[in-house]
Amino acid sequence: MSQAKVLVTGVAGFIGSHVAERCINAGMTVVGVDDLSGGFRRNVPAGVRFVQGDLTDRALVRSLWADEGPFEVVYHLAAFAAEGLSHQARLHNYSINLLATAGLINAAVNGRTRHFVFASSIAVYGTGQLPLREDAAPHPEDPYGIAKYACELDLEAAAATYDMGFTIFRPHNVYGERQNLADPHRNVIAIFLRQCLAGEPMSVFGDGHQTRAFTHVDDVAPLIARAPLVSGARNATFNIGRDEAVRVIDLAHAVASAVGVPARIQHLSARPEVVHAVSDHSRVELAFGVQSSVTLAQGLSMMAKWARSLEIAPLKRFDRLEITAAPARPT
Repeated sequence: MSQAKVLVTGVAGFIGSHVAERCINAGMTVVGVDDLSGGFRRNVPAGVRFVQGDLTDRALVRSLWADEGPFEVVYHLAAFAAEGLSHQARLHNYSINLLATAGLINAAVNGRTRHFVFASSIAVYGTGQLPLREDAAPHPEDPYGIAKYACELDLEAAAATYDMGFTIFRPHNVYGERQNLADPHRNVIAIFLRQCLAGEPMSVFGDGHQTRAFTHVDDVAPLIARAPLVSGARNATFNIGRDEAVRVIDLAHAVASAVGVPARIQHLSARPEVVHAVSDHSRVELAFGVQSSVTLAQGLSMMAKWARSLEIAPLKRFDRLEITAAPARPT
């Protein structure tokens, strides 16, 4: 597949730019699309044919195939990924995460794309199913997870009907260089890192004893890029991430150490959230024959070095909330 032409959506974003870079390094011809709502033009790797546009624009999607295609593989990594805001931005969430994906699947089928790689989320599982396993019955509890799971089902139906291969990844807690440090709504490592660089205390909800397994992007992007070449990945769904969990309070100290500043922590009121999130990764290890290799200390060091090279950008809060009423149950 070294000479294949592929499409990467969300190419100016975090994971999308890293996947595109791996594809370029493997000799593929890469066309990338992004609306730059959460990504940056500087993230687009050299060698990518960049198209700025919104995937909810059907004419834009048709033009990608007419002007830039056909594509042997589609890597769909663009999304509205602020899960916690999805209750208050339902139409925005479904428009970007579900309808745009359906339009992209239509175009891929019509364009005879051989393989469609989709970045879903562990949000499809809901709560109370630890460890998270791919054979568990999904029960998403917010519009973001609902949209992601609907996309999974739609992709499976399209692939079965039109004989298009697919691979679905459910990443979790991915961090690393090119992550958006100006987003205050998600990605705790990026939030902590920005606060340290700005001389602010790190915001920890509750006692910080919640545990998560944090995964550097170098352990995620290569697998996503390789998926169309892996026989065991055809028409399969995978959790992807590290096994080793760390407490959020310990993470805060590790981020401060990586930046080289004292750990200043501001404890905020606890919020309703899963206390411990653990995923099973035996399926992806069986198919790809690899395990994650970047330790948290190594990953934080690399990310901190990258972040120091940037000017600290002002926070960019989401300003398109559709529901302003306070929820009866906290989200």
